[in-house]
Amino acid sequence: MAARREFTKMHGLGNDFVVFDATREPLALSAEQIRFLADRHFGVGCDQVLLVEPPQAAGTDFHYRIFNADGGEVEQCGNGARCFARYVRDRGLTTKEVIEVGTRAGIIRLYLQPDGQVRVNMGVPRLLPAEVPFEAAQPAASYALEVEGIHYPVGVVSMGNPHVVLRVPDVATAPVAHLGPLIERHPRFPERVNVGFLEVEDRAAIGLRVFERGSGETLACGTGACAAVVVGRLQGLLDTPVRVTLPGGQLIIAWEGPGEPIWMTGPAAQVYEGEIEL
Repeated sequence: MAARREFTKMHGLGNDFVVFDATREPLALSAEQIRFLADRHFGVGCDQVLLVEPPQAAGTDFHYRIFNADGGEVEQCGNGARCFARYVRDRGLTTKEVIEVGTRAGIIRLYLQPDGQVRVNMGVPRLLPAEVPFEAAQPAASYALEVEGIHYPVGVVSMGNPHVVLRVPDVATAPVAHLGPLIERHPRFPERVNVGFLEVEDRAAIGLRVFERGSGETLACGTGACAAVVVGRLQGLLDTPVRVTLPGGQLIIAWEGPGEPIWMTGPAAQVYEGEIEL
């Protein structure tokens, strides 16, 4: 007989999640089950599935696992991290205002603000090509990436997951649907990549759309917002902090420079709770 599990539907700026509490009862999801959950016609519908698990690393409060809509497990998700913080507080799993969480990408710290926003220490961006991973002879603020015979200047960074950022004159008309899938699976990114389309409005504000690896374009991407600010700062285009406007809303990203952690502040909201057969 199929098992029934409670879930919570949440979103961060429209980047939406199905969240499961696996702290008391373990939950092993197959790729097929994740694709079912993510399906907006036959399942619940989401960009990612999040699991809240008992801590694995010393000194942490929880472990955090993220699965994209295609069923693949990924390392990090910034909007999901904010939802994770609200979830564990709202369900009484912790009373802390600063929560230490283990992920596949390392430990992150989540700070619940009095206004309901969540501030996240997303760790130190990784800039070496091998850490992304990205095939390049040496690190640079800008690389030439050939797609369909055209060389695009891009920035590349890992936020625990791989990102490439392409500057565009107008984010509203950026060729996200066309270039996103081509760059996501570009051979210079052996583990595929999240693709950000960045419009610089001024030194403290950008517009951004992100084609996420394994999910397609989403309404918001927290790690993508961080990556865009890192690339903009490295290329001398931005100051700090930066207001990032995504289709689903705004995030505030602050980064002092190489070797320093990057900070993300934004909202997280619960939509509803339910129960589903898996």
